[in-house]
Amino acid sequence: MAASTEAKTVHSPALTYFSMLSLLSLCPPFVILLWYTMVHADGSIGQTWNYLMQHGLQGFIEIWPRPTATAWKIIFVYGAFEAALQLFLPGKRVEGPISPAGNRPVYKANGMAAYFVTLVTYISLWWFGIFNPTVVYDHLGEIFSALIFGSLIFCVFLYIKGHVAPSSTDSGSSGNIIIDFYWGMELYPRIGKNFDIKVFTNCRFGMMSWAVLAVTYCIKQYELYGKVADSMLVNTILMLVYVTKFFWWEAGYWNTMDIAHDRAGFYICWGCLVWVPSVYTSPGMYLVNHPVNLGTQLALYILVAGILCIYINYDCDRQRQEFRRTNGKCKVWGKAPSKIEATYTTTSGETKTSLLLTSGWWGLSRHFHYVPEILAAFFWTVPALFNHFLPYFYVAFLTILLFDRAKRDDDRCRSKYGKYWKLYCTKVPYRVIPGIY
Repeated sequence: MAASTEAKTVHSPALTYFSMLSLLSLCPPFVILLWYTMVHADGSIGQTWNYLMQHGLQGFIEIWPRPTATAWKIIFVYGAFEAALQLFLPGKRVEGPISPAGNRPVYKANGMAAYFVTLVTYISLWWFGIFNPTVVYDHLGEIFSALIFGSLIFCVFLYIKGHVAPSSTDSGSSGNIIIDFYWGMELYPRIGKNFDIKVFTNCRFGMMSWAVLAVTYCIKQYELYGKVADSMLVNTILMLVYVTKFFWWEAGYWNTMDIAHDRAGFYICWGCLVWVPSVYTSPGMYLVNHPVNLGTQLALYILVAGILCIYINYDCDRQRQEFRRTNGKCKVWGKAPSKIEATYTTTSGETKTSLLLTSGWWGLSRHFHYVPEILAAFFWTVPALFNHFLPYFYVAFLTILLFDRAKRDDDRCRSKYGKYWKLYCTKVPYRVIPGIY
């Protein structure tokens, strides 16, 4: 079946078992320890470590917040609001790439509208005194705790749905319950005809929560100190610019590995529902209680450098999207693009053709767009300066994630394109960093 083929191109069963056990055993407590350290231990790993050494497992159990009714209510209202926007806001009809089983998913591109409505609604609720976002910050540990358990239950639901009621022929079992749960059963799971689950988990819950929490942290600092430090402003602006870029380009994201190749399992869905809100926003979480005065000049330098990196990251994706849209009949950096015409065979036996771009940003390295993405993360973290390592955890994590994704994408493309991928690697020899790797 298609699923067993997919499993071979991801990771070996042994590595899958190790990854799953690691994520299940290490990531939930890490999320809680990250929150506790940022909010209650001044961002100091040493302080948290000393506490755990003194109090042991019982001390850790005591700092783990219990999910409360308030936390569940915030999550439910936010999730329902985003689901309603996804379903009912108007948007252009967009077709995704042809799947391994020959299906072409159809989406409604209303992400930018949902993003605008979400932020305007959230800020308006605060401005008019209807709801204070500091409530979210004050219950953050409980919210993360609820998400940890709620998302695990959600992933079990996805596993059962994949067995009982798959949404398309891009689904199936590898024959191994652990691999099926971890990597997922379905490529495009939906509820009904129109509600795409991966768009909800990855985009409308995960990425949207990044922007909502960035604004939350900014408002919390304002209410604590009566002003917002320039370090927090730089951090918040850059994160919002990045998330705005994401929703502006959301239809392009539906062509990426996350949506078009990775199935909806624990690995990606738990990550989007828990890891994104907690870890991706953590530099801002740290800055709430640690306002840093950068000074206008340094703040502007960091802001401009960050925006430039986000723009280059966007332009990489735009360049490839335009190349695909025009079937190679476009200009790349002012001239006709260099390309390779590759043929491949789908799981149903059909022979198809793809164009591989080998010029512009994509001539520098096969995954050059990851370089400005990592640098952008560094620039929205560096306002925290270097008193503690923990605010930089996201930068380190992102680097490992993207280098692993680059390898997985290379392995998948090598399997898909064969000799044409070998030719492509000859023309574009570096995987991520031009001249180095």
